[in-house]
Amino acid sequence: MKTRKKHTAEFKTKVVLDALSERYTIQELGRKYEIHPSQITQWKTCFLENATGVFTKGSASSDKKDPGEEERLYKIIGQQKVEIDFLKKALS
Repeated sequence: MKTRKKHTAEFKTKVVLDALSERYTIQELGRKYEIHPSQITQWKTCFLENATGVFTKGSASSDKKDPGEEERLYKIIGQQKVEIDFLKKALS
């Protein structure tokens, strides 16, 4: 059975930038990188659709999470686990 190749984000970016440069056709790039041309087209479309997000004000800060938020969520998960365990014991 043939397994799927997992490509890194860096590799995909390199391929897409090569495709955008238009020095080679998509078919030539497919042969060069051993990828189906439709995969390159798909990556290129995804890249272009998300490119405007790079220039959106505050986009870098939206990726950062509030450390207190993470702690609060872990507390909720712990509380729910205790409640689930209690209910499992009550039902058995």
